Amino acid sequence: MLHRTTIPSPVGTLTLVASDAGLVAVLWPDDAPGRVRLTDASDAPDHPVLAAAATQLAEYFAGARTAFDLPLAPTGTDFQRAVWRALDAIPYGETRSYADIARAIGRPTATRAVGAANGRNPISIVTPCHRVIGASGKLTGFAGGLDAKRILLSLERRDT
Repeated sequence: MLHRTTIPSPVGTLTLVASDAGLVAVLWPDDAPGRVRLTDASDAPDHPVLAAAATQLAEYFAGARTAFDLPLAPTGTDFQRAVWRALDAIPYGETRSYADIARAIGRPTATRAVGAANGRNPISIVTPCHRVIGASGKLTGFAGGLDAKRILLSLERRDT
């Protein structure tokens, strides 16, 4: 069974979804239907995983948290989960290219597939897909929109 709550943030109202095993998704205000496939969730702002996620995200947005300590339960293919683990390894305030991530998971020619897996990351912000940029240094596609990506990267750079 899934549980959900919403929280305000500098990048819009985020929807947090959790199972009893951990955080399943952080969804954007205008998230594309089907980007993250979920079953119905019941409102449960007091669910312990959701309460912890809401607190830690508020701390992150306030500049008081640089890493998350939450149980995570994303659903994805083995390849997607490998990409998401590589995203988790990107230090706060730093960026990597899609090619960097492809090399990190031992699939140096899989840059496009890495981009697709990055776009399917269900736990935005917590698993920092916003830290992945194009090889030229330009900001590229982001489920929350490029403005949200700029805000998140700027937030992290203020403390670095």
